[in-house]
Amino acid sequence: MPFTPLHLGPGMALKAGLGERFSLLAFGLAQVAMDLEPLMGLLTDAPILHGITHTYLAALVIGLMVAVITPPLGRPVLRRWHQELRYYRLDWLVQSERWTPAPLLLGALSGTLSHVALDSLMHADLQPLAPWSAANSWLGVIPLSALFWGCVLSGGVGALGWIVQRWAIQRHSSRAVK
Repeated sequence: MPFTPLHLGPGMALKAGLGERFSLLAFGLAQVAMDLEPLMGLLTDAPILHGITHTYLAALVIGLMVAVITPPLGRPVLRRWHQELRYYRLDWLVQSERWTPAPLLLGALSGTLSHVALDSLMHADLQPLAPWSAANSWLGVIPLSALFWGCVLSGGVGALGWIVQRWAIQRHSSRAVK
């Protein structure tokens, strides 16, 4: 994947399906954390871009670290997002700013593990099961175009689903007040 944006599609679908039980912010930060190694490899002209961080074992460790750092890193991002929503009178899209462990862990771990899974489909330098195996049996299982469009469509459908949910919640709560 050309860095993080396409990886966010499945995360948006998970957000739409799980709502408050899933942290999209932790998922997004996990995507960025996973792509630090390939970025450094590109900058230093390394022969292997997807090394140790692109294994399931390292993804678990990185996911746990992201779950811990999401509240302090994510709080200013979320506050700014909420300011923008309120400025454009989209208050009904504002979500809770409380941080609980389960959504953070689910978002961060699903972010890192899905990152390895998606990258395994297209990058020959991945060894997702290292240190136990150097094989990447998922490489080329589906065409790159299907991978690309799957991520794009899951993001679009997820975003639409999340917006419709938020609208329905707001509509229901405003009727209850009347």
